[in-house]
Amino acid sequence: MRGYFGVGVEGISKSFNLGNLVRTSHSFGASFFFTIGSALDYQNIRTSDTSHAAIHMPFYAHETVEAFTLPDDCSLVGVELLDEAVDLPTFRHPLRAAYVLGPEKGNLSPALVARCDHIVKIPMKFCVNVGVAGALCLYDRMIALGSFAERPVTQGARVKR
Repeated sequence: MRGYFGVGVEGISKSFNLGNLVRTSHSFGASFFFTIGSALDYQNIRTSDTSHAAIHMPFYAHETVEAFTLPDDCSLVGVELLDEAVDLPTFRHPLRAAYVLGPEKGNLSPALVARCDHIVKIPMKFCVNVGVAGALCLYDRMIALGSFAERPVTQGARVKR
């Protein structure tokens, strides 16, 4: 896949959900992971992060939105179910991006939404688990920026590479 990306979450409160999202991010090739305003740390998520992602990619814990930083030229992409958000299947992913998701029972804070360069939403009837939402976004990024052959015209057919 081209470029690089990081994944993070604001205000997450459940260790299992954090570990799941860290593991998923690692499996899709994330360059880093971050939290904003979370009391959880990596030591508490080992039961659900069986990939031991912290030894393979940096893990940054920011106490506040104001203290949150990103690499230069890295676009912040908020994942939030807002009316004005771009539907994920029509979104052109930045080559250098950080995707941030909200807490389990809430939304991204207005301060963080204001910092985002883009807001995307997964077109569905209601919110899903934060780990599922993260996986859907990263899968969409992989499909959009990966080097895969075009899909065949015939249903179920394989395309030779």
